[in-house]
This record gives sequence, C-alpha cells and structure tokens, in this order.
Amino acid sequence: MAERIAVVSGAARGIGAAIATRLAADGLRVGVLDLDEKACADTVSAITEAGGQALALGADVSDEASVAAAVERLEQELGAPTVVVNNAGILRDNLLFKMSVDDWDAVMNVHLRGAFLLTRAVQKYMVEQKWGRIVNMSSTSAQGNRGQVNYSAAKAGMQGFTKTLAFELGKFGVTANAIAPGFIVTDMTAATAARVGVGFEEFKKAAAAEIPVQRVGQPEDIAHTASFLVSEGAGFVSGQVIYVAGGPRG
Repeated sequence: MAERIAVVSGAARGIGAAIATRLAADGLRVGVLDLDEKACADTVSAITEAGGQALALGADVSDEASVAAAVERLEQELGAPTVVVNNAGILRDNLLFKMSVDDWDAVMNVHLRGAFLLTRAVQKYMVEQKWGRIVNMSSTSAQGNRGQVNYSAAKAGMQGFTKTLAFELGKFGVTANAIAPGFIVTDMTAATAARVGVGFEEFKKAAAAEIPVQRVGQPEDIAHTASFLVSEGAGFVSGQVIYVAGGPRG
C-alpha cells in the first residue's frame, strides 16, 4: 500500500481523523481534507510524527471548484489518489415541521453532493490505474431516526450511491463500500446530547445499555473497518453496507 494515495474528507477530527491516521499507519500517503485547512494540523502532525506522509487540504466539499483544486493539489504534492473516504458531514437536526429548507439543503450538500464531487474528481485516477477503493460513511440513521429527516435521507442516499458506484466502476478494479456507524463518541454525538438536554456521560451510558456489546463505539472502531475495506484483501468486497454498531443495529 506504500504506493497508494488516499484522500479522507472531514478528517480534521473524530472519525475522519482516526481513518486518516489508520490509513497512514497502513502505509498510504494521505490527503487530510476539511473545510478549514488549519484545522487539519493535528491530524497531519499525528501522521507525520508516526513516520507517515500527509498533506492538509482545505476545501468545501459541496463546491465543485474547491474540490477540484484540492484534488489537483494532492496529485501534484503527494501523488494521484486512488482511495477516497467520504466522511465529511454535518448535523442540522430538527423535527420536520421545524426544519428549514436551508437545514435540509446544508445536510444534503455536504453529505451527498460532497461525496459525489470528491468521488467524481478522484475516479479518473482510479480508472487510469485500474485500481481504487471508495469508502462512504453512512449511518444507522439511514434506517430512520426522529429529528433527523435530512440526515437520515442523506445517509440512506449514501448507500444507494455506494451500490451504484460498485456497478459502474467494478470493471476498472474499483470497489465501493459504505460503513454505517452506530453510536460513536465524537463531537457530533456530544452535540446531539446537548440538543436533547442530556449530559454526555449520561447519554453514552444510556446508549451503551441498548447496544448488544454493552459499550459505545470509538472512532478507531470505524477506522479498523475502513482499513480492511481499503486493503488489497478486500478486493472481492464491493457494494456492501457494513453496520459497525455493536450489534445488528446500534
């Protein structure tokens, strides 16, 4: 994998940072992409201090020109990317009757439009090299979740997006899979706890009680799964949605 270059969106913190760090440990060179390039500094430092190679990239994944510029810079400075992890995401939770059009559009633009733009920008390198790995971040919320009509729709959309990519790009040696995390300890889950007016420790304890393995997930749990899906050994796994949720559904 030392010759492979990956780009991970939303990699400044949380799940994205864990995936970027793990892929670097696996030997890949990693483009650490987030809205604010400076926010990527900690992830890049963690990778380089461990002996890996990484490049901080600032881009708005919902903006075509911004994504194109980031991918072009990655190709010039680290090499042509053949691994893309679409992890960038935001929350704009509310019940349907309270949800604004802006809240709907913002979530769709980051999750779905962002995944489309970044994958489209990278796929040409995959096709040229006859090898590629696409990992899209879905969620258990794809099955529905109160107060998340926008987020749930976007995450369900990521699953259809993934399966279609598997059909279209398989003949070029490219696999596409989705990871659907359950409860993972991140800033986003902390924000959800705050939204519903519950302390985060109490929120985590209540969630763990409902999960078969009796614990909440950590970003590293998702990074392990992404590592497998990106690996050479996962070349016959494509079009799948893997629920990493401590049970059939977290």
